[in-house]
Amino acid sequence: MKQFISARDVSDINAFVKKALEYKANPFKDKSLGTNKRIGLLFLNPSMRTRLSTQIAAQNLGMEPIVFNVGSEGWALEFEDEAIMSGNKVEHVKDAAPIMGKYFDILCIRTFPSLQNREDDYSELYIKQFIKYSDIPVVSLESSTLHPLQSFTDIITITEVLQNRKPQTTNHKPKIVLTWAPHVKALPQCVSNSFSQWVNAWGEAEFVITHPEDYELDEQFTKGATITHNQEEALKDADFVYVKNWSTYNDYGKIYCNDPEWMLTNEKLKLTNNAKVMHCLPVRRNVELSDEILDGSNSIITQQASNRVWAAQTILSEILKTK
Repeated sequence: MKQFISARDVSDINAFVKKALEYKANPFKDKSLGTNKRIGLLFLNPSMRTRLSTQIAAQNLGMEPIVFNVGSEGWALEFEDEAIMSGNKVEHVKDAAPIMGKYFDILCIRTFPSLQNREDDYSELYIKQFIKYSDIPVVSLESSTLHPLQSFTDIITITEVLQNRKPQTTNHKPKIVLTWAPHVKALPQCVSNSFSQWVNAWGEAEFVITHPEDYELDEQFTKGATITHNQEEALKDADFVYVKNWSTYNDYGKIYCNDPEWMLTNEKLKLTNNAKVMHCLPVRRNVELSDEILDGSNSIITQQASNRVWAAQTILSEILKTK
């Protein structure tokens, strides 16, 4: 594995899930794999679970992780080639990234969309420039359009839940529903795009996406899913419900509807097959998800978040074995 920025970088999702669960059972089985190797974690926006879980994963493999918050600790970076740097950008990625390539064996980048210009955000310029100029493997810790480590974690968690069900139903594909939720501000489509891409690539589930009108996601990620504006219809007989807000894609980065009726409740869960509820966190309680859901027995968000370590450890180990 030379890089990890989307589901397309994984040849066999089930094999990767199996490896992740093996790491969960035995975290230090490859503790010497990363001996004398360094991993750089560059953050252009805040992070908690992604940052901590990737650090832990690297340490489990014997690597030394170094965290650098670019916005608060470093120079403002320019990413456009041939830019005339007469503004507030002090250093070009063309100069910074090759140095990172000399300092580290693996470089992890977390960026965030502006939600101002869809063409710019969806070009994925930031992470592509680091890949181009660093000359070492690059791992996405979230980009302008995708959050692959989160989505890999989600597939791990779904698989884990299914394996622990008794009796196991071998001939029944689980029904997974991605439902839009209200929020107090406009959020990017990264997690929703990525989850859709991974579930479709996995191919082991009936996949339904439900959202209000005007909240369509980019078809390159959702193609293969059933899409409906009727949340109750979508929730019927669901085995897993993934709750996430996202802003508009076509009229980019807007909030059109913020109907609180879209918040998931226990009453709505009665429509499901006693579905497990997922969320990537952080979550706005009683806006995106009700307390009764988050604190109830159907929530698997803690299990989901804890699995972030094993997702990151699997990806890092694959890269280390390739180097």
